[in-house]
Amino acid sequence: MDFEKKNVLVVGMARSGVAAAQLLRASGAVVTVNDSKTEEELGQQLSPLEGLQVERRFGCGAMELLEGKDCLVISPGIPDTAPFVVKAKEMGIYVIGELELAAQLSAGTLIAVTGTNGKTTTVSLLGEIFANSGKVTHVVGNIGYPFSLAALISRKEDILVCEVSSFQMETADTFHPHVALLTNITEDHLNRHGTMEVYTAMKMRMFRNQTAQDFAVFNADDPALEGLSRQVRSKVLEFSRKKEVKNGAFVRNGEIWFAMNGSERRVCRTEEIFIPGPHNLENALGAVCVAAAMNVPAPVIRHSLKTFRGVEHRIESVRELDGIEYINDSKGTNPDSTIKAVQTMSQPTVIILGGYDKHASFDALSREIVNSPMIRQVVVIGETAGLIRNSLERAGFSSITEAGTLREAVEKARDLADKGWSVLLSPACASFDMFKDYEERGRVFKEIVHSL
Repeated sequence: MDFEKKNVLVVGMARSGVAAAQLLRASGAVVTVNDSKTEEELGQQLSPLEGLQVERRFGCGAMELLEGKDCLVISPGIPDTAPFVVKAKEMGIYVIGELELAAQLSAGTLIAVTGTNGKTTTVSLLGEIFANSGKVTHVVGNIGYPFSLAALISRKEDILVCEVSSFQMETADTFHPHVALLTNITEDHLNRHGTMEVYTAMKMRMFRNQTAQDFAVFNADDPALEGLSRQVRSKVLEFSRKKEVKNGAFVRNGEIWFAMNGSERRVCRTEEIFIPGPHNLENALGAVCVAAAMNVPAPVIRHSLKTFRGVEHRIESVRELDGIEYINDSKGTNPDSTIKAVQTMSQPTVIILGGYDKHASFDALSREIVNSPMIRQVVVIGETAGLIRNSLERAGFSSITEAGTLREAVEKARDLADKGWSVLLSPACASFDMFKDYEERGRVFKEIVHSL
Protein backbone atom coordinates (compact mmCIF):
# COMPACT_ATOMS: atom_id res chain seq x y z
CA MET A 1 0.00 0.00 0.00
CA ASP A 2 1.17 3.54 -0.75
CA PHE A 3 0.72 5.37 2.56
CA GLU A 4 1.32 8.88 1.18
CA LYS A 5 -1.53 11.11 2.48
CA LYS A 6 -3.48 8.07 3.71
CA ASN A 7 -5.38 8.45 6.99
CA VAL A 8 -3.97 5.79 9.32
CA LEU A 9 -5.01 4.90 12.86
CA VAL A 10 -2.35 3.20 15.02
CA VAL A 11 -3.78 1.43 18.08
CA GLY A 12 -1.51 0.37 20.94
CA MET A 13 1.38 2.56 22.09
CA ALA A 14 3.92 -0.03 23.16
CA ARG A 15 7.29 -0.02 21.37
CA SER A 16 5.98 -1.39 18.06
CA GLY A 17 3.02 1.00 17.89
CA VAL A 18 5.15 4.07 18.56
CA ALA A 19 7.66 2.88 15.92
CA ALA A 20 4.82 2.29 13.43
CA ALA A 21 3.66 5.90 13.89
CA GLN A 22 7.21 7.14 13.24
CA LEU A 23 7.50 5.06 10.07
CA LEU A 24 4.08 6.15 8.80
CA ARG A 25 4.89 9.83 9.26
CA ALA A 26 8.17 9.32 7.41
CA SER A 27 6.12 7.75 4.60
CA GLY A 28 3.79 10.76 4.34
CA ALA A 29 0.73 9.33 6.11
CA VAL A 30 -1.74 11.34 8.18
CA VAL A 31 -1.47 9.55 11.54
CA THR A 32 -3.73 9.22 14.56
CA VAL A 33 -2.33 7.34 17.56
CA ASN A 34 -4.57 5.72 20.16
CA ASP A 35 -4.32 3.75 23.38
CA SER A 36 -6.86 2.94 26.08
CA LYS A 37 -4.32 4.22 28.62
CA THR A 38 -4.08 7.94 29.27
CA GLU A 39 -1.08 10.04 28.20
CA GLU A 40 0.00 10.20 31.85
CA GLU A 41 -0.15 6.41 32.18
CA LEU A 42 1.88 5.92 28.98
CA GLY A 43 4.54 8.39 30.16
CA GLN A 44 8.00 7.97 28.64
CA GLN A 45 6.74 5.39 26.12
CA LEU A 46 5.55 8.34 24.00
CA SER A 47 8.84 10.26 24.03
CA PRO A 48 9.80 9.17 20.45
CA LEU A 49 6.65 10.97 19.23
CA GLU A 50 7.81 14.36 20.56
CA GLY A 51 7.76 16.88 17.72
CA LEU A 52 6.03 14.41 15.40
CA GLN A 53 2.85 15.68 13.75
CA VAL A 54 0.32 13.07 14.86
CA GLU A 55 -3.15 13.34 16.36
CA ARG A 56 -3.14 11.94 19.90
CA ARG A 57 -6.27 10.17 21.18
CA PHE A 58 -5.53 8.49 24.50
CA GLY A 59 -7.67 7.15 27.31
CA CYS A 60 -10.45 6.06 24.95
CA GLY A 61 -11.45 3.13 22.76
CA ALA A 62 -10.60 2.88 19.06
CA MET A 63 -14.14 2.25 17.80
CA GLU A 64 -15.04 5.96 17.73
CA LEU A 65 -11.89 6.80 15.71
CA LEU A 66 -12.48 4.55 12.67
CA GLU A 67 -14.53 6.95 10.55
CA GLY A 68 -12.56 8.32 7.59
CA LYS A 69 -9.57 6.03 8.08
CA ASP A 70 -7.88 4.21 5.17
CA CYS A 71 -5.77 1.89 7.29
CA LEU A 72 -5.72 0.49 10.83
CA VAL A 73 -2.41 -0.69 12.35
CA ILE A 74 -2.80 -2.78 15.51
CA SER A 75 -0.30 -4.02 18.06
CA PRO A 76 0.39 -7.79 18.42
CA GLY A 77 -1.43 -7.79 21.75
CA ILE A 78 -4.74 -6.96 20.05
CA PRO A 79 -6.47 -10.03 18.55
CA ASP A 80 -7.99 -9.73 15.09
CA THR A 81 -11.31 -10.69 16.70
CA ALA A 82 -11.46 -7.47 18.77
CA PRO A 83 -14.80 -5.70 18.06
CA PHE A 84 -13.20 -2.53 16.67
CA VAL A 85 -10.97 -4.62 14.35
CA VAL A 86 -13.97 -6.57 13.05
CA LYS A 87 -15.83 -3.26 12.55
CA ALA A 88 -12.88 -1.76 10.65
CA LYS A 89 -12.84 -4.71 8.25
CA GLU A 90 -16.62 -4.36 7.73
CA MET A 91 -16.03 -0.68 6.87
CA GLY A 92 -13.45 -1.66 4.23
CA ILE A 93 -10.50 -0.32 6.21
CA TYR A 94 -7.17 -2.05 5.47
CA VAL A 95 -6.13 -3.78 8.74
CA ILE A 96 -2.51 -4.80 9.33
CA GLY A 97 0.01 -5.13 12.15
CA GLU A 98 3.28 -3.28 12.65
CA LEU A 99 5.29 -6.22 11.27
CA GLU A 100 3.37 -6.17 7.98
CA LEU A 101 3.65 -2.39 7.75
CA ALA A 102 7.43 -2.50 8.22
CA ALA A 103 7.83 -5.35 5.74
CA GLN A 104 6.07 -3.27 3.09
CA LEU A 105 8.18 -0.18 3.72
CA SER A 106 11.65 -1.67 4.34
CA ALA A 107 14.55 -2.35 2.00
CA GLY A 108 16.90 -5.33 2.22
CA THR A 109 16.71 -9.12 2.22
CA LEU A 110 14.21 -10.44 4.76
CA ILE A 111 14.96 -13.54 6.86
CA ALA A 112 12.17 -14.69 9.19
CA VAL A 113 12.14 -17.14 12.11
CA THR A 114 9.08 -18.45 13.93
CA GLY A 115 8.26 -21.39 16.20
CA THR A 116 7.21 -21.99 19.79
CA ASN A 117 10.75 -22.05 21.19
CA GLY A 118 14.23 -21.12 20.02
CA LYS A 119 13.23 -18.04 18.01
CA THR A 120 15.15 -15.42 19.95
CA THR A 121 18.35 -17.46 20.22
CA THR A 122 18.23 -18.35 16.51
CA VAL A 123 17.63 -14.81 15.25
CA SER A 124 20.33 -13.46 17.58
CA LEU A 125 22.78 -16.09 16.32
CA LEU A 126 21.85 -15.31 12.69
CA GLY A 127 22.38 -11.62 13.41
CA GLU A 128 25.95 -12.39 14.47
CA ILE A 129 26.57 -14.69 11.52
CA PHE A 130 25.46 -12.12 8.94
CA ALA A 131 27.27 -9.29 10.72
CA ASN A 132 30.44 -11.40 10.81
CA SER A 133 30.03 -11.97 7.07
CA GLY A 134 30.28 -8.21 6.53
CA LYS A 135 26.60 -7.41 6.02
CA VAL A 136 24.78 -4.54 7.70
CA THR A 137 22.26 -6.58 9.71
CA HIS A 138 19.11 -5.56 11.57
CA VAL A 139 17.69 -8.04 14.12
CA VAL A 140 14.04 -7.06 14.52
CA GLY A 141 10.49 -8.10 15.37
CA ASN A 142 9.24 -10.03 18.37
CA ILE A 143 12.74 -9.93 19.87
CA GLY A 144 11.97 -6.42 21.13
CA TYR A 145 13.42 -4.09 18.47
CA PRO A 146 10.52 -2.91 16.28
CA PHE A 147 10.83 -3.78 12.60
CA SER A 148 9.53 -0.26 11.80
CA LEU A 149 12.62 1.39 13.31
CA ALA A 150 14.87 -0.69 11.04
CA ALA A 151 12.61 0.09 8.07
CA LEU A 152 13.41 3.78 8.57
CA ILE A 153 17.10 3.21 7.86
CA SER A 154 17.46 -0.11 5.99
CA ARG A 155 19.05 -0.24 2.52
CA LYS A 156 18.73 -2.69 -0.34
CA GLU A 157 21.99 -4.46 0.47
CA ASP A 158 21.13 -4.94 4.17
CA ILE A 159 19.93 -8.12 5.90
CA LEU A 160 16.80 -8.03 8.08
CA VAL A 161 16.53 -10.98 10.51
CA CYS A 162 13.01 -10.97 11.94
CA GLU A 163 11.60 -12.91 14.90
CA VAL A 164 7.95 -13.60 14.11
CA SER A 165 5.21 -14.51 16.61
CA SER A 166 1.89 -16.18 15.87
CA PHE A 167 0.17 -12.98 17.05
CA GLN A 168 1.97 -10.95 14.38
CA MET A 169 1.02 -13.42 11.65
CA GLU A 170 -2.70 -12.84 12.31
CA THR A 171 -2.41 -9.51 10.50
CA ALA A 172 0.21 -10.43 7.89
CA ASP A 173 -0.78 -9.80 4.26
CA THR A 174 2.14 -9.39 1.85
CA PHE A 175 4.87 -10.50 4.33
CA HIS A 176 7.43 -12.33 2.18
CA PRO A 177 10.74 -13.55 3.64
CA HIS A 178 13.40 -14.85 1.24
CA VAL A 179 14.37 -17.47 3.84
CA ALA A 180 11.86 -18.57 6.50
CA LEU A 181 12.63 -20.94 9.38
CA LEU A 182 10.16 -22.84 11.59
CA THR A 183 11.98 -24.06 14.71
CA ASN A 184 9.27 -26.25 16.30
CA ILE A 185 5.63 -26.26 17.39
CA THR A 186 4.40 -27.20 20.86
CA GLU A 187 1.31 -26.23 22.84
CA ASP A 188 1.28 -22.48 23.53
CA HIS A 189 -0.99 -19.40 23.36
CA LEU A 190 -4.17 -21.50 23.33
CA ASN A 191 -5.83 -18.75 25.38
CA ARG A 192 -5.50 -16.63 22.21
CA HIS A 193 -5.75 -19.09 19.32
CA GLY A 194 -8.09 -21.67 20.86
CA THR A 195 -6.75 -24.80 19.15
CA MET A 196 -3.41 -26.21 18.04
CA GLU A 197 -4.73 -26.28 14.45
CA VAL A 198 -5.27 -22.50 14.47
CA TYR A 199 -1.93 -21.90 16.23
CA THR A 200 -0.09 -24.03 13.62
CA ALA A 201 -1.92 -22.26 10.78
CA MET A 202 -0.70 -18.91 12.12
CA LYS A 203 2.89 -20.16 12.10
CA MET A 204 2.52 -21.43 8.54
CA ARG A 205 1.24 -18.06 7.27
CA MET A 206 4.89 -16.96 7.29
CA PHE A 207 5.51 -19.11 4.18
CA ARG A 208 2.33 -18.09 2.33
CA ASN A 209 3.89 -15.57 -0.08
CA GLN A 210 7.11 -17.45 -0.78
CA THR A 211 7.95 -18.62 -4.32
CA ALA A 212 10.25 -21.23 -5.85
CA GLN A 213 13.13 -18.72 -5.56
CA ASP A 214 12.86 -18.68 -1.76
CA PHE A 215 13.82 -21.14 1.01
CA ALA A 216 11.72 -22.74 3.76
CA VAL A 217 13.59 -24.38 6.66
CA PHE A 218 11.96 -27.01 8.90
CA ASN A 219 13.01 -29.01 11.98
CA ALA A 220 13.02 -32.64 10.82
CA ASP A 221 13.14 -33.88 14.44
CA ASP A 222 9.81 -32.31 15.46
CA PRO A 223 6.86 -34.65 14.79
CA ALA A 224 4.49 -31.66 14.95
CA LEU A 225 6.03 -30.34 11.70
CA GLU A 226 5.59 -33.59 9.78
CA GLY A 227 3.93 -32.92 6.44
CA LEU A 228 4.00 -29.12 6.78
CA SER A 229 6.80 -28.73 4.24
CA ARG A 230 4.45 -30.05 1.56
CA GLN A 231 2.34 -26.92 2.02
CA VAL A 232 5.05 -24.52 0.78
CA ARG A 233 6.08 -23.51 -2.74
CA SER A 234 9.67 -22.64 -1.84
CA LYS A 235 12.81 -24.80 -1.74
CA VAL A 236 12.74 -26.91 1.42
CA LEU A 237 15.74 -27.36 3.72
CA GLU A 238 15.64 -29.47 6.86
CA PHE A 239 17.80 -29.71 9.97
CA SER A 240 18.25 -32.63 12.32
CA ARG A 241 20.51 -33.62 15.20
CA LYS A 242 19.24 -37.24 15.02
CA LYS A 243 19.50 -38.22 11.35
CA GLU A 244 21.09 -37.17 8.07
CA VAL A 245 18.93 -35.14 5.68
CA LYS A 246 19.20 -34.83 1.90
CA ASN A 247 19.04 -31.02 1.82
CA GLY A 248 19.92 -29.13 4.97
CA ALA A 249 22.04 -29.37 8.14
CA PHE A 250 22.69 -32.49 10.20
CA VAL A 251 25.14 -34.15 12.60
CA ARG A 252 27.53 -36.87 11.45
CA ASN A 253 30.13 -38.33 13.82
CA GLY A 254 29.99 -35.32 16.13
CA GLU A 255 30.28 -32.79 13.29
CA ILE A 256 27.77 -30.42 11.67
CA TRP A 257 27.41 -30.83 7.91
CA PHE A 258 25.35 -28.94 5.34
CA ALA A 259 24.09 -30.65 2.19
CA MET A 260 22.33 -29.17 -0.82
CA ASN A 261 21.82 -30.33 -4.40
CA GLY A 262 24.09 -33.35 -3.97
CA SER A 263 27.09 -31.56 -2.46
CA GLU A 264 28.16 -31.51 1.20
CA ARG A 265 30.36 -29.26 3.29
CA ARG A 266 31.57 -29.57 6.87
CA VAL A 267 30.85 -26.66 9.19
CA CYS A 268 32.31 -27.50 12.63
CA ARG A 269 32.35 -30.01 15.49
CA THR A 270 29.27 -29.94 17.69
CA GLU A 271 31.49 -29.48 20.76
CA GLU A 272 32.70 -26.17 19.30
CA ILE A 273 29.27 -24.57 19.75
CA PHE A 274 29.62 -22.29 22.76
CA ILE A 275 26.01 -22.37 24.05
CA PRO A 276 25.12 -25.70 25.73
CA GLY A 277 22.21 -28.12 25.42
CA PRO A 278 20.52 -30.21 22.72
CA HIS A 279 18.02 -27.41 22.04
CA ASN A 280 20.87 -25.05 21.22
CA LEU A 281 22.34 -27.62 18.85
CA GLU A 282 18.96 -27.53 17.07
CA ASN A 283 19.05 -23.72 17.01
CA ALA A 284 22.56 -23.84 15.55
CA LEU A 285 21.55 -26.35 12.87
CA GLY A 286 18.61 -24.17 11.84
CA ALA A 287 20.87 -21.13 11.65
CA VAL A 288 23.38 -23.09 9.53
CA CYS A 289 20.60 -23.85 7.02
CA VAL A 290 19.64 -20.18 6.73
CA ALA A 291 23.21 -18.91 6.51
CA ALA A 292 24.26 -21.55 3.99
CA ALA A 293 21.19 -20.82 1.85
CA MET A 294 22.39 -17.19 1.82
CA ASN A 295 25.91 -18.33 0.75
CA VAL A 296 27.68 -17.34 3.97
CA PRO A 297 31.12 -19.07 3.92
CA ALA A 298 31.53 -22.04 6.30
CA PRO A 299 34.47 -20.42 8.21
CA VAL A 300 32.26 -17.44 9.08
CA ILE A 301 29.49 -19.74 10.32
CA ARG A 302 32.02 -21.79 12.31
CA HIS A 303 33.51 -18.68 13.98
CA SER A 304 30.04 -17.40 14.88
CA LEU A 305 28.96 -20.70 16.47
CA LYS A 306 32.18 -20.78 18.50
CA THR A 307 31.82 -17.20 19.80
CA PHE A 308 28.06 -16.60 20.18
CA ARG A 309 27.28 -16.27 23.91
CA GLY A 310 23.49 -16.73 23.84
CA VAL A 311 20.75 -14.30 24.84
CA GLU A 312 19.73 -12.65 28.08
CA HIS A 313 17.06 -14.49 30.11
CA ARG A 314 17.68 -17.83 28.36
CA ILE A 315 19.61 -20.28 30.61
CA GLU A 316 21.74 -17.31 31.68
CA SER A 317 24.17 -17.86 34.53
CA VAL A 318 23.65 -14.98 36.98
CA ARG A 319 25.85 -15.65 39.99
CA GLU A 320 27.46 -18.31 42.15
CA LEU A 321 27.00 -17.82 45.89
CA ASP A 322 27.99 -20.27 48.64
CA GLY A 323 28.62 -22.90 45.98
CA ILE A 324 25.12 -22.51 44.45
CA GLU A 325 24.73 -21.34 40.84
CA TYR A 326 21.69 -19.15 40.05
CA ILE A 327 20.36 -19.43 36.49
CA ASN A 328 17.89 -17.07 34.81
CA ASP A 329 15.64 -18.74 32.25
CA SER A 330 12.76 -16.27 32.49
CA LYS A 331 12.30 -16.75 28.75
CA GLY A 332 10.95 -20.22 29.58
CA THR A 333 7.37 -19.05 29.04
CA ASN A 334 5.82 -22.41 28.11
CA PRO A 335 6.26 -26.01 29.31
CA ASP A 336 8.27 -27.20 26.30
CA SER A 337 10.80 -24.40 26.70
CA THR A 338 11.24 -25.33 30.37
CA ILE A 339 11.61 -29.02 29.43
CA LYS A 340 14.62 -27.99 27.31
CA ALA A 341 16.08 -26.09 30.27
CA VAL A 342 15.57 -29.13 32.54
CA GLN A 343 17.41 -31.30 30.01
CA THR A 344 20.36 -28.86 30.07
CA MET A 345 20.91 -29.05 33.84
CA SER A 346 24.07 -30.94 34.76
CA GLN A 347 23.97 -30.66 38.56
CA PRO A 348 21.29 -31.05 41.28
CA THR A 349 18.73 -28.29 40.82
CA VAL A 350 15.89 -26.44 42.55
CA ILE A 351 13.56 -25.14 39.84
CA ILE A 352 11.14 -22.20 40.26
CA LEU A 353 7.94 -22.71 38.24
CA GLY A 354 4.70 -20.78 37.74
CA GLY A 355 3.13 -17.62 36.39
CA TYR A 356 0.31 -16.48 34.12
CA ASP A 357 -2.11 -19.18 32.93
CA LYS A 358 -2.05 -19.67 29.13
CA HIS A 359 -4.20 -22.82 29.40
CA ALA A 360 -1.26 -25.11 28.66
CA SER A 361 -0.90 -28.60 30.12
CA PHE A 362 1.98 -29.15 32.56
CA ASP A 363 1.83 -32.96 32.44
CA ALA A 364 4.70 -33.48 29.97
CA LEU A 365 6.88 -31.14 32.04
CA SER A 366 5.94 -32.99 35.22
CA ARG A 367 6.96 -36.31 33.65
CA GLU A 368 10.27 -34.76 32.55
CA ILE A 369 10.93 -33.52 36.10
CA VAL A 370 10.11 -36.96 37.58
CA ASN A 371 12.51 -38.61 35.10
CA SER A 372 15.25 -36.00 35.46
CA PRO A 373 18.17 -37.06 37.64
CA MET A 374 18.93 -33.39 38.36
CA ILE A 375 15.64 -31.76 39.47
CA ARG A 376 15.48 -32.40 43.23
CA GLN A 377 13.09 -29.67 44.44
CA VAL A 378 10.37 -27.47 42.89
CA VAL A 379 9.19 -24.07 44.15
CA VAL A 380 5.85 -22.95 42.65
CA ILE A 381 4.58 -19.37 42.40
CA GLY A 382 1.94 -17.31 40.66
CA GLU A 383 -1.43 -17.93 39.11
CA THR A 384 -0.56 -21.49 38.01
CA ALA A 385 1.05 -22.65 41.28
CA GLY A 386 -1.85 -24.96 42.14
CA LEU A 387 -2.11 -26.37 38.61
CA ILE A 388 1.59 -27.20 38.52
CA ARG A 389 1.51 -28.73 42.02
CA ASN A 390 -1.43 -30.96 41.04
CA SER A 391 0.28 -32.04 37.82
CA LEU A 392 3.55 -32.86 39.63
CA GLU A 393 1.76 -34.83 42.34
CA ARG A 394 -0.17 -36.85 39.73
CA ALA A 395 3.19 -37.70 38.14
CA GLY A 396 4.57 -38.84 41.50
CA PHE A 397 6.74 -35.82 42.45
CA SER A 398 6.22 -34.52 45.98
CA SER A 399 9.21 -32.27 46.79
CA ILE A 400 7.18 -29.10 46.21
CA THR A 401 7.26 -25.78 48.07
CA GLU A 402 4.91 -22.82 47.49
CA ALA A 403 5.92 -19.14 47.58
CA GLY A 404 3.90 -15.95 47.35
CA THR A 405 6.42 -13.75 45.52
CA LEU A 406 9.49 -14.21 43.34
CA ARG A 407 11.73 -12.98 46.17
CA GLU A 408 10.24 -15.51 48.56
CA ALA A 409 10.68 -18.21 45.89
CA VAL A 410 14.39 -17.37 45.48
CA GLU A 411 14.93 -17.35 49.25
CA LYS A 412 13.16 -20.69 49.69
CA ALA A 413 15.10 -22.17 46.77
CA ARG A 414 18.34 -20.99 48.38
CA ASP A 415 17.39 -22.76 51.63
CA LEU A 416 16.53 -25.97 49.74
CA ALA A 417 19.76 -26.04 47.69
CA ASP A 418 23.08 -27.46 48.83
CA LYS A 419 26.62 -26.62 47.78
CA GLY A 420 27.19 -27.78 44.19
CA TRP A 421 23.51 -27.28 43.27
CA SER A 422 21.75 -24.86 40.90
CA VAL A 423 18.70 -22.65 41.42
CA LEU A 424 16.91 -22.35 38.08
CA LEU A 425 14.15 -19.85 37.28
CA SER A 426 12.33 -21.40 34.31
CA PRO A 427 8.65 -20.68 34.95
CA ALA A 428 7.00 -22.59 32.03
CA CYS A 429 4.48 -19.73 32.02
CA ALA A 430 4.11 -16.15 30.85
CA SER A 431 4.78 -13.40 33.38
CA PHE A 432 1.67 -11.23 33.18
CA ASP A 433 0.26 -12.23 36.60
CA MET A 434 3.19 -10.52 38.33
CA PHE A 435 5.29 -8.65 35.74
CA LYS A 436 5.02 -6.60 32.54
CA ASP A 437 6.90 -9.23 30.52
CA TYR A 438 9.47 -12.02 30.84
CA GLU A 439 12.29 -9.47 30.57
CA GLU A 440 11.12 -7.59 33.67
CA ARG A 441 10.70 -10.92 35.50
CA GLY A 442 14.27 -11.89 34.54
CA ARG A 443 15.68 -8.52 35.60
CA VAL A 444 13.91 -8.71 38.97
CA PHE A 445 15.20 -12.27 39.48
CA LYS A 446 18.76 -11.10 38.81
CA GLU A 447 18.35 -8.14 41.17
CA ILE A 448 17.10 -10.49 43.90
CA VAL A 449 19.98 -12.92 43.33
CA HIS A 450 22.58 -10.13 43.41
CA SER A 451 21.04 -8.82 46.66
CA LEU A 452 21.43 -12.17 48.48
